Amino acid sequence: MLESVTGRIERTREAVQRATLVPQLVRFGIALSFVLAMSVAWPAGLVDSRYMLPLFLVAVWPALAPRGRGTTAAILVVVAGWVADTSYNDNRVVLWRVLAIATLIYLGHTLAALAAQLPTDAVVNFDVPSAWLARAGAVVLVSAVLTVVALGITEELAGPAFVIATLVGLAAAVGATLLLVRLLRRTS
Repeated sequence: MLESVTGRIERTREAVQRATLVPQLVRFGIALSFVLAMSVAWPAGLVDSRYMLPLFLVAVWPALAPRGRGTTAAILVVVAGWVADTSYNDNRVVLWRVLAIATLIYLGHTLAALAAQLPTDAVVNFDVPSAWLARAGAVVLVSAVLTVVALGITEELAGPAFVIATLVGLAAAVGATLLLVRLLRRTS
């Protein structure tokens, strides 16, 4: 048993010594994205208290193990915090918070996907994460613009037209999901 623990410590020490800069910066970006998302999502009174420490630990988990379930757990905790703040505390839903949370969750998730493919000792050119973040920035910008446009349309479609538009949107989402499932199951 002692040999097992000693071997594990030795492997950890060797991995830390072999680590390179770019994969560590990507992991730092994951932690920063989820810590900021937790700070924006949860109520301000909780963020200023000592009770935020466990939430920050959940936020750092995907950076330590990007291939595991930590990313999903962090995203669910961020969403739970936003739901708790807007439902339980009866705070208003503010556009900047929704966009900030969505952006930070997306950046954390996409960086975790990159980190899952990068070994900690990989020698990587800065162009790889730069191009990855440029694509993520474009996705965030387009989705933010579409969100603002959709919110503007919903103000115009108040009443029964809004319900119809919501049902059409849900049907389109279900149809797109079914199409993707069918395309994935199709044999070549």
